[in-house]
Amino acid sequence: MPELPEVQALAEFLDARASGHRVAAADVAAIAALKTFDPPVTALVGREVRGVTRHGKWIDLAAGPDGEELHLLFHLSRGGWVRWSDQAPTTPVRPRMGGSSRGAALALRVRLDDGAGFDLTEAGTRKRLAVHVVRDPQEVEQVATLGVDPLSDDFTAEALAALMQDRNQQVKGLLRDQRAIAGIGNAYSDEILHVARVSPFKLTRSFTPDEVAALHDAVVTTLREAVAASSGKPAKELKDAKRAGMRVHGRTGEACPVCGDVVREVSFADRSLQYCATCQTGGQVLADRRMSRLLK
Repeated sequence: MPELPEVQALAEFLDARASGHRVAAADVAAIAALKTFDPPVTALVGREVRGVTRHGKWIDLAAGPDGEELHLLFHLSRGGWVRWSDQAPTTPVRPRMGGSSRGAALALRVRLDDGAGFDLTEAGTRKRLAVHVVRDPQEVEQVATLGVDPLSDDFTAEALAALMQDRNQQVKGLLRDQRAIAGIGNAYSDEILHVARVSPFKLTRSFTPDEVAALHDAVVTTLREAVAASSGKPAKELKDAKRAGMRVHGRTGEACPVCGDVVREVSFADRSLQYCATCQTGGQVLADRRMSRLLK
């Protein structure tokens, strides 16, 4: 799933290539991906792209004119991606109601007045990609309720401490809660907690002020480094760049780059987390929830 660094890079990539161009065509291929009907997607046609920005994990393409902008908002979820083409296909897009294809299926195609454009695609059988066309991004509840952006000036150690005291929960859950902190998902929460040397299951109200400060620093430095590593890369290279930059996430069984201990995994029904016992849990191996159930 693309998270804040990749979504930021995708927004910058689209902004650099689409801004100043008019939308020549906007065609929906996957009806289930489109979550709004007024304005229709076709209302984007003829409008000039004024800019592409990010809200948490959401990408926001604004198309003018001033005062009458429409926003193409999309969330890539787990299997979605942006595929750019310098010469976008002009063949008609055939809408489909659903489908269970595991391969990357077309959901939306946007073509610009210079012939370039992009496809939104989604791989896997669980289709969760979401596309909205709205007059104001705040019309989308998931955007309106986003928490603080961890790369904004509002994300201070004090703000993080307040979030941690608000409800006693596992710290990984807080980092992934989009209504608390916008943009962090499963992968970067693993990375942040490894940098902070904290167990993913540590309860938020058990943190000392020094531990809160260390976690805040880990959030900011980890995400800034990832954004810097992703910036300027073509969309097609971002997935590989993300995987290459991971210290523990997705590296079960490999050596921790800090201490050399083996990277371990805890599995859940539809996801898993990775951590280093030496760096994060004082050597304690966390119970694998899925395997524990199978052994009962």
